Amino acid sequence: MKAIFVAYNQAYNQEIVELLEGLGQRGYTVWEEVGGRGQEGGLPHLGSHAWPTQNHALFTVVDDALAHRFMEGLRTLDGDNQKLGLRAWTLPVEEVL
Repeated sequence: MKAIFVAYNQAYNQEIVELLEGLGQRGYTVWEEVGGRGQEGGLPHLGSHAWPTQNHALFTVVDDALAHRFMEGLRTLDGDNQKLGLRAWTLPVEEVL
């Protein structure tokens, strides 16, 4: 199993949730109003007057095969508009309660 953490521009929220649900994954957690700044350029997303855009973050745990398909869908979204900002990480899951 894999844990996937996604940090993304709030404009992607519906597309990312629909992508995940379209793959049959029901469980996930979303955090709204998450501030941040990417390492490779782009503008900060801090929710302030100077930097009004904000990020959301999503966390889910999925089977390995679904993790690969979800990451591919995220790569497609990011490729369609790289200036919005989208980053995702997969991590091995050792135990689930």
